[in-house]
Amino acid sequence: MQITHVEVIPVELALRNAFRTTSGGLIERIEAVFVRIETRQGEVAWGCAIVEPAGSAEVRTTVMRACQACAERARDLNPLHTEYALAEITPLTEGAMTVRCAFDMAFHDLLGLAAGMPLHRLLGGYRYRIQTSITLDVAPVDETVEMAQQYVSRGFRMLKIKGGRDPEDDVRRVQAIHDALPGVTLRLDAEGGYDVRQALDIARALDGRLEMLEQPTPAGDLAALREVTQHSPLPILADESVNGPEAALEIAGQRAAHGLSVKLSTCGGIHCGRQVDAIARAARMATMIGCVHQPALLSAAGLGLALSSPNVHYADLDGHFDLVDDPTQPGFRCEEGWLIATDVPGLGCTVAL
Repeated sequence: MQITHVEVIPVELALRNAFRTTSGGLIERIEAVFVRIETRQGEVAWGCAIVEPAGSAEVRTTVMRACQACAERARDLNPLHTEYALAEITPLTEGAMTVRCAFDMAFHDLLGLAAGMPLHRLLGGYRYRIQTSITLDVAPVDETVEMAQQYVSRGFRMLKIKGGRDPEDDVRRVQAIHDALPGVTLRLDAEGGYDVRQALDIARALDGRLEMLEQPTPAGDLAALREVTQHSPLPILADESVNGPEAALEIAGQRAAHGLSVKLSTCGGIHCGRQVDAIARAARMATMIGCVHQPALLSAAGLGLALSSPNVHYADLDGHFDLVDDPTQPGFRCEEGWLIATDVPGLGCTVAL
């Protein structure tokens, strides 16, 4: 298979509702860079990079330069030699793992197209559907409960509550949702906002109400994360601490968490995501496939990985639900909070760009 054309297409997409972050900021839009690869055989594949934070001229410039460098190199590569192709672009994506993710996605898309297989079957074919959580941003108690009820009315039965800014308020919010919706599975994502004592106090206060607590302590402090993990009655997942296989190996070696979260955009794509999952599996730790605010194309890649491995116990692939004018038409379906794959080859998506 020979690549004949690579196009790099930056886009800006608005969120239907501004998302309130743990730090107190608002996310109103995202910046993405789509990568379109065409082959001599007529196949067209897509990948996607995310510019975070949106609006950062420096980050945007870094992402675009890396995309253009990878596009030039990709024209001389056979994407079906996936390991070699990824090894060739890796030096060009230093400081821009999201760009490696974009080309990794496109290469895997081409691999699936060439094989006539959807990504989840190409990677292992363990299951065809998985339940996803949907995320509630940081808001007052009454508003949080109202948001939760709205999502449940749409069929979702798994909610992730963002926290980390005010531990006592986080407890009140989780308890209020649990009281209003006792049959719904709840997760709390602290985004590294607690110290050890706060994290353990919250874990004990919410034992029996939460499925798990995600990234309770700062991302760079594995000693704190390990201490919480050793004493928590709840499962503890590392998220921001997991920025690739090397970090995953260190966390697993220190037994610093009960599970590892994989975000393709930040860890470098499907290839790296599979390595993180393999590390978790060998260490008898659970894997979660997570996301950022992202087009459905990226969610499709995450879903393919989530469906391929029996070690993936959690899915948090809601990053595309609130985007306005997402150019991606996904092949997968969402029914009652379950993401369901189809047998469309590759990533299974069409992109109108």
